[in-house]
Amino acid sequence: MIGTAESPLRVAIVGAGPSGFYAAAHLLKNRNHPELVASVDLFDKLPTPFGLVRAGVAPDHPKIKSVTRVYDKLAAHPLFRFYGGVEFGRDLSREELLERYHAVIYTVGAQSDRKLWVDGEDLPGSFPATTFVAWYNGHPDATDLQFDLSAERAVVVGNGNVAIDVARMLLLTQEELSTTDTADHGIEGIAGGGVKEVVICGRRGPAQSAFTNPEILELGEMDDVDVIVDPADLELDEHSAAALDQAGEATARKNVDILREYAARPLKGAPKRIVLRFFVSPVEIQGDGKVERVVLERNELVADGGALRAKPTGERETLEAGLVFRAVGYKGVELAGIPFEERSGLIRNEDGRVTNDAGTHLHGEYTAGWIKRGPSGVIGTNKKCATDTVNELLHDLTTGHLASPADPDPASLDALVRERVPNVVDWAGWQAIDAVETAAGEPQGRPRVKLVTLESLHEAATGAGAPA
Repeated sequence: MIGTAESPLRVAIVGAGPSGFYAAAHLLKNRNHPELVASVDLFDKLPTPFGLVRAGVAPDHPKIKSVTRVYDKLAAHPLFRFYGGVEFGRDLSREELLERYHAVIYTVGAQSDRKLWVDGEDLPGSFPATTFVAWYNGHPDATDLQFDLSAERAVVVGNGNVAIDVARMLLLTQEELSTTDTADHGIEGIAGGGVKEVVICGRRGPAQSAFTNPEILELGEMDDVDVIVDPADLELDEHSAAALDQAGEATARKNVDILREYAARPLKGAPKRIVLRFFVSPVEIQGDGKVERVVLERNELVADGGALRAKPTGERETLEAGLVFRAVGYKGVELAGIPFEERSGLIRNEDGRVTNDAGTHLHGEYTAGWIKRGPSGVIGTNKKCATDTVNELLHDLTTGHLASPADPDPASLDALVRERVPNVVDWAGWQAIDAVETAAGEPQGRPRVKLVTLESLHEAATGAGAPA
Protein backbone atom coordinates (compact mmCIF):
# COMPACT_ATOMS: atom_id res chain seq x y z
CA MET A 1 0.00 0.00 0.00
CA ILE A 2 1.40 3.41 -1.02
CA GLY A 3 1.96 5.87 1.84
CA THR A 4 3.27 3.44 4.43
CA ALA A 5 6.70 3.07 5.99
CA GLU A 6 7.28 0.04 3.76
CA SER A 7 6.12 1.85 0.62
CA PRO A 8 6.26 5.66 1.04
CA LEU A 9 4.43 7.98 -1.28
CA ARG A 10 7.26 9.20 -3.56
CA VAL A 11 6.90 12.82 -4.71
CA ALA A 12 9.26 14.95 -6.80
CA ILE A 13 8.92 18.72 -6.57
CA VAL A 14 10.49 20.78 -9.36
CA GLY A 15 11.34 24.27 -8.10
CA ALA A 16 12.71 25.07 -4.64
CA GLY A 17 10.94 28.36 -3.99
CA PRO A 18 8.26 28.96 -1.34
CA SER A 19 5.61 26.93 -3.17
CA GLY A 20 7.94 23.95 -3.41
CA PHE A 21 8.77 24.08 0.29
CA TYR A 22 5.14 24.55 1.32
CA ALA A 23 4.10 21.57 -0.82
CA ALA A 24 6.89 19.49 0.74
CA ALA A 25 5.83 20.54 4.24
CA HIS A 26 2.23 19.52 3.66
CA LEU A 27 3.33 16.13 2.39
CA LEU A 28 5.83 15.42 5.15
CA LYS A 29 3.95 16.91 8.12
CA ASN A 30 0.29 16.58 7.25
CA ARG A 31 -1.81 16.91 10.40
CA ASN A 32 -4.91 15.71 8.59
CA HIS A 33 -3.14 12.53 7.50
CA PRO A 34 -0.67 11.74 10.31
CA GLU A 35 -0.50 8.12 9.20
CA LEU A 36 0.77 9.08 5.73
CA VAL A 37 4.44 8.37 5.04
CA ALA A 38 5.79 10.40 2.13
CA SER A 39 9.28 11.03 0.83
CA VAL A 40 10.02 14.24 -1.04
CA ASP A 41 12.85 15.10 -3.41
CA LEU A 42 13.09 18.82 -4.18
CA PHE A 43 14.91 19.86 -7.36
CA ASP A 44 16.14 23.28 -8.47
CA LYS A 45 18.22 24.36 -11.44
CA LEU A 46 20.27 26.65 -9.16
CA PRO A 47 22.68 25.33 -6.52
CA THR A 48 20.77 27.42 -3.97
CA PRO A 49 17.22 26.97 -2.65
CA PHE A 50 14.46 29.49 -1.82
CA GLY A 51 13.69 30.93 -5.27
CA LEU A 52 12.50 34.54 -5.16
CA VAL A 53 13.04 34.73 -1.40
CA ARG A 54 16.74 34.75 -2.22
CA ALA A 55 16.68 36.31 -5.69
CA GLY A 56 13.53 38.46 -5.71
CA VAL A 57 12.81 39.94 -2.28
CA ALA A 58 14.35 43.39 -1.91
CA PRO A 59 17.65 43.18 0.02
CA ASP A 60 16.53 45.87 2.48
CA HIS A 61 13.63 43.62 3.59
CA PRO A 62 15.46 41.04 5.72
CA LYS A 63 12.39 40.23 7.84
CA ILE A 64 10.59 38.84 4.81
CA LYS A 65 13.55 36.56 4.12
CA SER A 66 13.39 35.12 7.64
CA VAL A 67 10.75 32.68 6.34
CA THR A 68 13.68 30.54 5.19
CA ARG A 69 14.17 29.43 8.80
CA VAL A 70 10.96 27.45 8.49
CA TYR A 71 12.23 25.87 5.30
CA ASP A 72 15.53 25.00 7.02
CA LYS A 73 13.66 23.04 9.69
CA LEU A 74 11.73 21.14 7.04
CA ALA A 75 14.97 20.15 5.31
CA ALA A 76 16.00 18.24 8.44
CA HIS A 77 13.19 15.73 7.86
CA PRO A 78 14.72 12.28 7.21
CA LEU A 79 12.56 11.74 4.11
CA PHE A 80 13.46 15.07 2.48
CA ARG A 81 16.25 15.45 -0.10
CA PHE A 82 17.44 18.55 -2.00
CA TYR A 83 19.06 18.37 -5.42
CA GLY A 84 20.47 21.75 -6.43
CA GLY A 85 21.94 22.49 -9.84
CA VAL A 86 19.63 19.97 -11.52
CA GLU A 87 17.60 21.41 -14.39
CA PHE A 88 14.32 19.84 -15.48
CA GLY A 89 14.37 19.11 -19.20
CA ARG A 90 18.15 19.16 -19.36
CA ASP A 91 19.31 16.80 -16.63
CA LEU A 92 16.06 14.95 -15.94
CA SER A 93 13.07 14.52 -18.21
CA ARG A 94 9.40 14.34 -17.39
CA GLU A 95 9.32 10.66 -18.34
CA GLU A 96 12.29 9.86 -16.11
CA LEU A 97 10.60 11.44 -13.10
CA LEU A 98 7.32 9.63 -13.70
CA GLU A 99 9.25 6.37 -13.87
CA ARG A 100 10.51 7.00 -10.33
CA TYR A 101 7.76 8.90 -8.49
CA HIS A 102 4.07 8.50 -7.79
CA ALA A 103 3.61 12.24 -8.34
CA VAL A 104 5.51 15.26 -9.65
CA ILE A 105 4.62 18.82 -8.58
CA TYR A 106 5.87 21.67 -10.77
CA THR A 107 6.53 24.81 -8.68
CA VAL A 108 8.92 26.72 -10.93
CA GLY A 109 7.31 30.13 -10.49
CA ALA A 110 7.15 32.81 -13.18
CA GLN A 111 10.64 33.32 -14.52
CA SER A 112 10.09 35.83 -17.32
CA ASP A 113 8.36 39.19 -17.65
CA ARG A 114 5.57 40.77 -19.63
CA LYS A 115 6.46 43.33 -22.30
CA LEU A 116 4.94 46.76 -22.90
CA TRP A 117 4.76 46.23 -26.68
CA VAL A 118 5.61 49.84 -27.50
CA ASP A 119 8.11 51.30 -29.95
CA GLY A 120 11.54 51.84 -28.45
CA GLU A 121 11.10 49.23 -25.74
CA ASP A 122 14.35 47.53 -26.74
CA LEU A 123 16.50 50.66 -26.69
CA PRO A 124 19.55 50.55 -24.38
CA GLY A 125 18.39 51.87 -21.03
CA SER A 126 15.04 50.08 -21.20
CA PHE A 127 14.92 46.96 -19.04
CA PRO A 128 12.52 44.44 -17.55
CA ALA A 129 12.36 44.91 -13.80
CA THR A 130 12.78 41.15 -13.43
CA THR A 131 16.36 41.26 -14.73
CA PHE A 132 17.26 44.32 -12.65
CA VAL A 133 15.92 42.64 -9.50
CA ALA A 134 17.85 39.46 -10.33
CA TRP A 135 21.00 41.52 -10.95
CA TYR A 136 21.06 43.40 -7.65
CA ASN A 137 20.06 40.21 -5.81
CA GLY A 138 23.01 38.28 -7.22
CA HIS A 139 21.20 35.70 -9.35
CA PRO A 140 23.92 33.82 -11.29
CA ASP A 141 22.06 34.25 -14.60
CA ALA A 142 22.12 38.04 -14.17
CA THR A 143 25.62 38.59 -12.80
CA ASP A 144 27.14 39.64 -16.13
CA LEU A 145 24.37 42.08 -17.07
CA GLN A 146 25.27 45.75 -17.38
CA PHE A 147 23.09 48.60 -16.09
CA ASP A 148 24.09 52.18 -16.81
CA LEU A 149 22.42 54.01 -13.92
CA SER A 150 23.93 57.43 -14.63
CA ALA A 151 20.63 59.02 -15.72
CA GLU A 152 19.01 61.47 -13.31
CA ARG A 153 15.42 60.36 -14.01
CA ALA A 154 14.09 56.82 -14.28
CA VAL A 155 10.58 55.75 -15.22
CA VAL A 156 9.14 52.58 -13.68
CA VAL A 157 6.02 51.26 -15.39
CA GLY A 158 3.71 49.30 -13.11
CA ASN A 159 1.69 49.70 -9.94
CA GLY A 160 2.74 46.71 -7.85
CA ASN A 161 5.29 45.94 -5.17
CA VAL A 162 8.04 45.17 -7.70
CA ALA A 163 7.70 48.69 -9.10
CA ILE A 164 8.08 50.16 -5.62
CA ASP A 165 11.04 47.90 -4.83
CA VAL A 166 12.85 49.02 -7.98
CA ALA A 167 12.14 52.69 -7.27
CA ARG A 168 13.35 52.42 -3.69
CA MET A 169 16.47 50.44 -4.55
CA LEU A 170 17.47 52.99 -7.19
CA LEU A 171 17.50 55.74 -4.56
CA LEU A 172 19.18 53.97 -1.64
CA THR A 173 22.53 55.38 -0.52
CA GLN A 174 25.84 53.56 -0.17
CA GLU A 175 25.33 53.52 3.60
CA GLU A 176 21.85 52.04 3.33
CA LEU A 177 22.92 49.38 0.85
CA SER A 178 26.03 48.41 2.79
CA THR A 179 24.03 46.73 5.57
CA THR A 180 22.06 44.49 3.17
CA ASP A 181 22.78 41.36 1.17
CA THR A 182 22.63 43.27 -2.11
CA ALA A 183 25.20 41.76 -4.44
CA ASP A 184 28.48 43.68 -4.34
CA HIS A 185 28.17 44.66 -8.00
CA GLY A 186 24.66 45.94 -7.26
CA ILE A 187 25.87 48.13 -4.39
CA GLU A 188 28.62 49.55 -6.57
CA GLY A 189 26.30 50.20 -9.50
CA ILE A 190 23.43 51.74 -7.55
CA ALA A 191 25.54 53.82 -5.16
CA GLY A 192 27.64 55.06 -8.06
CA GLY A 193 24.59 55.92 -10.19
CA GLY A 194 23.05 59.30 -10.72
CA VAL A 195 19.32 58.66 -10.32
CA LYS A 196 17.66 61.52 -8.44
CA GLU A 197 14.03 61.02 -9.47
CA VAL A 198 11.92 57.95 -10.13
CA VAL A 199 8.51 58.30 -11.75
CA ILE A 200 6.20 55.31 -11.14
CA CYS A 201 3.45 55.10 -13.76
CA GLY A 202 0.17 53.23 -13.40
CA ARG A 203 -2.30 52.84 -16.26
CA ARG A 204 -5.30 52.91 -13.92
CA GLY A 205 -6.07 54.85 -10.77
CA PRO A 206 -4.92 54.73 -7.14
CA ALA A 207 -7.89 52.56 -6.16
CA GLN A 208 -6.70 49.87 -8.59
CA SER A 209 -3.03 49.91 -7.55
CA ALA A 210 -1.59 46.55 -6.52
CA PHE A 211 0.78 47.85 -3.83
CA THR A 212 0.54 46.36 -0.38
CA ASN A 213 0.16 48.87 2.44
CA PRO A 214 3.61 48.32 4.01
CA GLU A 215 5.35 48.84 0.65
CA ILE A 216 3.66 52.16 -0.10
CA LEU A 217 4.12 53.34 3.50
CA GLU A 218 7.82 52.61 3.32
CA LEU A 219 8.34 55.23 0.62
CA GLY A 220 7.31 57.96 3.03
CA GLU A 221 9.90 56.79 5.57
CA MET A 222 12.90 57.41 3.31
CA ASP A 223 14.86 60.28 4.87
CA ASP A 224 16.29 61.90 1.75
CA VAL A 225 13.32 61.36 -0.58
CA ASP A 226 10.20 63.45 -1.23
CA VAL A 227 7.15 61.46 -2.31
CA ILE A 228 4.98 63.41 -4.75
CA VAL A 229 1.37 62.62 -5.67
CA ASP A 230 -0.90 64.87 -7.71
CA PRO A 231 -4.11 65.48 -5.69
CA ALA A 232 -6.06 65.50 -8.95
CA ASP A 233 -5.20 61.82 -9.46
CA LEU A 234 -6.88 61.02 -6.15
CA GLU A 235 -10.31 62.31 -7.17
CA LEU A 236 -12.05 58.97 -7.53
CA ASP A 237 -14.60 58.28 -10.23
CA GLU A 238 -17.94 56.81 -9.19
CA HIS A 239 -16.91 53.28 -10.15
CA SER A 240 -13.69 53.40 -8.10
CA ALA A 241 -15.47 54.94 -5.13
CA ALA A 242 -18.10 52.21 -5.24
CA ALA A 243 -15.45 49.50 -5.52
CA LEU A 244 -13.66 50.77 -2.41
CA ASP A 245 -16.88 50.44 -0.44
CA GLN A 246 -17.01 46.71 -1.09
CA ALA A 247 -15.97 44.15 1.47
CA GLY A 248 -12.48 42.85 0.99
CA GLU A 249 -11.09 46.13 -0.33
CA ALA A 250 -9.35 47.16 2.91
CA THR A 251 -5.90 47.19 1.29
CA ALA A 252 -7.07 49.40 -1.58
CA ARG A 253 -8.83 51.81 0.80
CA LYS A 254 -5.71 52.09 2.93
CA ASN A 255 -3.56 52.66 -0.17
CA VAL A 256 -5.75 55.58 -1.19
CA ASP A 257 -5.59 57.03 2.32
CA ILE A 258 -1.78 56.80 2.32
CA LEU A 259 -1.58 58.46 -1.10
CA ARG A 260 -3.84 61.27 0.07
CA GLU A 261 -1.54 61.83 3.03
CA TYR A 262 1.44 62.04 0.66
CA ALA A 263 -0.39 64.51 -1.56
CA ALA A 264 -1.06 66.76 1.44
CA ARG A 265 2.43 66.43 2.93
CA PRO A 266 4.71 69.50 2.56
CA LEU A 267 7.85 68.80 0.52
CA LYS A 268 11.06 68.48 2.52
CA GLY A 269 13.27 69.77 -0.26
CA ALA A 270 14.96 66.39 -0.29
CA PRO A 271 17.66 65.69 -2.89
CA LYS A 272 15.69 62.77 -4.37
CA ARG A 273 12.08 62.32 -5.44
CA ILE A 274 9.61 59.53 -6.10
CA VAL A 275 6.67 60.70 -8.20
CA LEU A 276 3.59 58.47 -8.23
CA ARG A 277 1.62 58.98 -11.45
CA PHE A 278 -1.73 57.40 -12.24
CA PHE A 279 -3.94 57.13 -15.36
CA VAL A 280 -0.93 57.13 -17.72
CA SER A 281 0.55 54.53 -20.05
CA PRO A 282 3.79 54.65 -22.04
CA VAL A 283 3.04 54.56 -25.77
CA GLU A 284 6.57 55.13 -27.05
CA ILE A 285 10.14 55.18 -25.76
CA GLN A 286 12.34 57.54 -27.75
CA GLY A 287 16.04 58.25 -28.05
CA ASP A 288 19.04 58.34 -30.36
CA GLY A 289 20.64 54.97 -29.66
CA LYS A 290 19.49 54.96 -26.03
CA VAL A 291 16.52 55.91 -23.87
CA GLU A 292 16.07 59.67 -23.72
CA ARG A 293 12.32 60.25 -23.52
CA VAL A 294 9.08 58.45 -22.69
CA VAL A 295 5.80 59.42 -24.34
CA LEU A 296 2.90 58.97 -21.92
CA GLU A 297 -0.77 58.90 -22.82
CA ARG A 298 -3.51 59.89 -20.41
CA ASN A 299 -6.15 57.27 -19.65
CA GLU A 300 -9.66 57.34 -18.28
CA LEU A 301 -11.43 54.51 -16.52
CA VAL A 302 -14.44 52.89 -18.16
CA ALA A 303 -16.63 50.11 -16.83
CA ASP A 304 -16.25 46.93 -18.85
CA GLY A 305 -18.09 43.80 -17.79
CA GLY A 306 -17.78 44.48 -14.08
CA ALA A 307 -14.13 45.61 -14.31
CA LEU A 308 -12.58 49.03 -14.74
CA ARG A 309 -10.51 49.29 -17.91
CA ALA A 310 -8.01 52.01 -18.80
CA LYS A 311 -9.10 53.72 -22.02
CA PRO A 312 -6.66 56.04 -23.87
CA THR A 313 -7.85 59.64 -24.21
CA GLY A 314 -5.41 60.77 -26.90
CA GLU A 315 -3.85 63.33 -24.56
CA ARG A 316 -0.08 62.87 -24.57
CA GLU A 317 3.01 64.25 -22.86
CA THR A 318 6.72 63.64 -23.26
CA LEU A 319 8.86 62.98 -20.19
CA GLU A 320 12.64 63.28 -20.35
CA ALA A 321 14.21 60.14 -18.85
CA GLY A 322 17.32 58.03 -19.33
CA LEU A 323 16.06 54.78 -17.81
CA VAL A 324 12.87 52.74 -18.12
CA PHE A 325 11.99 49.65 -16.10
CA ARG A 326 8.87 47.69 -16.95
CA ALA A 327 7.26 46.07 -13.91
CA VAL A 328 3.98 45.00 -15.43
CA GLY A 329 4.05 41.39 -14.29
CA TYR A 330 6.04 38.19 -14.21
CA LYS A 331 5.25 35.48 -16.73
CA GLY A 332 5.75 31.72 -16.63
CA VAL A 333 8.05 29.87 -19.00
CA GLU A 334 7.10 26.58 -20.66
CA LEU A 335 8.66 23.40 -19.28
CA ALA A 336 9.70 20.65 -21.68
CA GLY A 337 6.76 18.33 -22.35
CA ILE A 338 4.37 19.98 -19.87
CA PRO A 339 1.04 21.37 -21.21
CA PHE A 340 1.31 25.16 -21.21
CA GLU A 341 -0.96 28.10 -21.94
CA GLU A 342 1.18 30.66 -23.75
CA ARG A 343 -1.24 33.54 -23.37
CA SER A 344 -1.55 33.26 -19.59
CA GLY A 345 1.97 31.95 -19.05
CA LEU A 346 0.67 29.10 -16.90
CA ILE A 347 0.90 25.34 -16.84
CA ARG A 348 -2.45 24.06 -18.04
CA ASN A 349 -4.21 22.83 -14.91
CA GLU A 350 -7.47 22.43 -13.04
CA ASP A 351 -7.21 23.05 -9.30
CA GLY A 352 -3.52 22.16 -9.47
CA ARG A 353 -3.95 18.98 -11.51
CA VAL A 354 -1.99 19.26 -14.78
CA THR A 355 -4.34 18.73 -17.74
CA ASN A 356 -3.88 18.15 -21.45
CA ASP A 357 -5.48 20.25 -24.18
CA ALA A 358 -8.71 18.28 -23.80
CA GLY A 359 -8.87 19.05 -20.08
CA THR A 360 -8.00 15.51 -18.98
CA HIS A 361 -5.92 15.18 -15.84
CA LEU A 362 -2.48 13.70 -16.46
CA HIS A 363 -2.20 11.17 -13.64
CA GLY A 364 0.54 11.99 -11.17
CA GLU A 365 1.29 15.54 -12.39
CA TYR A 366 0.47 18.68 -10.42
CA THR A 367 1.43 22.32 -10.15
CA ALA A 368 1.43 25.03 -7.48
CA GLY A 369 2.46 28.65 -7.04
CA TRP A 370 2.76 31.32 -9.69
CA ILE A 371 3.11 28.82 -12.55
CA LYS A 372 -0.29 27.44 -11.46
CA ARG A 373 -2.28 30.61 -10.78
CA GLY A 374 -0.23 33.58 -12.01
CA PRO A 375 2.08 36.08 -10.24
CA SER A 376 -0.17 37.31 -7.46
CA GLY A 377 -0.11 37.61 -3.71
CA VAL A 378 2.78 37.60 -1.26
CA ILE A 379 5.05 34.77 -0.13
CA GLY A 380 2.48 33.44 2.32
CA THR A 381 -0.17 33.23 -0.40
CA ASN A 382 1.75 30.31 -1.85
CA LYS A 383 1.18 28.26 1.31
CA LYS A 384 -2.56 27.84 0.72
CA CYS A 385 -1.99 27.39 -3.01
CA ALA A 386 0.51 24.57 -2.42
CA THR A 387 -1.63 23.01 0.31
CA ASP A 388 -4.66 22.96 -1.98
CA THR A 389 -2.65 21.20 -4.68
CA VAL A 390 -1.29 18.60 -2.27
CA ASN A 391 -4.82 17.94 -1.00
CA GLU A 392 -5.87 17.15 -4.58
CA LEU A 393 -2.86 14.86 -4.89
CA LEU A 394 -3.81 13.02 -1.70
CA HIS A 395 -7.37 12.63 -2.91
CA ASP A 396 -6.01 11.08 -6.11
CA LEU A 397 -3.92 8.72 -3.98
CA THR A 398 -7.12 7.32 -2.49
CA THR A 399 -8.74 6.92 -5.92
CA GLY A 400 -5.73 5.37 -7.65
CA HIS A 401 -5.05 8.28 -10.00
CA LEU A 402 -1.34 8.74 -9.38
CA ALA A 403 1.52 7.55 -11.55
CA SER A 404 2.73 3.94 -11.32
CA PRO A 405 6.53 4.25 -11.21
CA ALA A 406 8.51 1.29 -12.51
CA ASP A 407 11.53 2.16 -10.36
CA PRO A 408 10.55 4.01 -7.14
CA ASP A 409 13.78 3.10 -5.30
CA PRO A 410 15.26 6.36 -3.86
CA ALA A 411 18.78 5.00 -4.39
CA SER A 412 18.12 4.56 -8.10
CA LEU A 413 17.14 8.21 -8.52
CA ASP A 414 20.12 9.37 -6.49
CA ALA A 415 22.51 7.35 -8.66
CA LEU A 416 20.94 8.72 -11.85
CA VAL A 417 21.22 12.34 -10.70
CA ARG A 418 24.82 12.00 -9.60
CA GLU A 419 25.74 10.37 -12.88
CA ARG A 420 24.11 13.18 -14.88
CA VAL A 421 25.18 16.04 -12.57
CA PRO A 422 28.41 15.11 -10.79
CA ASN A 423 28.53 18.45 -8.94
CA VAL A 424 24.92 18.28 -7.72
CA VAL A 425 24.42 20.28 -4.51
CA ASP A 426 22.60 18.53 -1.67
CA TRP A 427 21.35 20.21 1.50
CA ALA A 428 24.73 19.86 3.19
CA GLY A 429 26.25 21.58 0.16
CA TRP A 430 23.78 24.44 0.48
CA GLN A 431 24.63 24.76 4.17
CA ALA A 432 28.30 25.03 3.19
CA ILE A 433 27.43 27.84 0.74
CA ASP A 434 25.37 29.54 3.43
CA ALA A 435 28.27 29.34 5.89
CA VAL A 436 30.70 30.91 3.42
CA GLU A 437 28.34 33.76 2.58
CA THR A 438 27.37 34.57 6.16
CA ALA A 439 30.99 34.40 7.33
CA ALA A 440 31.95 36.91 4.63
CA GLY A 441 29.13 39.24 5.65
CA GLU A 442 29.70 39.19 9.41
CA PRO A 443 32.75 41.53 9.58
CA GLN A 444 30.89 44.01 7.34
CA GLY A 445 27.72 43.99 9.43
CA ARG A 446 25.81 42.36 6.58
CA PRO A 447 23.60 39.25 6.70
CA ARG A 448 25.73 37.70 3.96
CA VAL A 449 27.92 38.47 0.97
CA LYS A 450 26.36 36.52 -1.85
CA LEU A 451 28.32 34.29 -4.17
CA VAL A 452 27.02 35.26 -7.58
CA THR A 453 28.54 32.80 -10.05
CA LEU A 454 27.79 29.12 -10.50
CA GLU A 455 31.51 28.38 -10.21
CA SER A 456 31.89 30.08 -6.83
CA LEU A 457 28.69 28.48 -5.52
CA HIS A 458 29.83 25.00 -6.47
CA GLU A 459 33.27 25.62 -4.97
CA ALA A 460 31.69 26.67 -1.69
CA ALA A 461 29.36 23.68 -1.73
CA THR A 462 32.32 21.30 -1.85
CA GLY A 463 34.39 23.23 0.66
CA ALA A 464 36.83 24.55 -1.95
CA GLY A 465 35.55 28.08 -1.48
CA ALA A 466 35.42 28.01 2.32
CA PRO A 467 37.35 30.71 4.20
CA ALA A 468 40.68 29.64 5.67
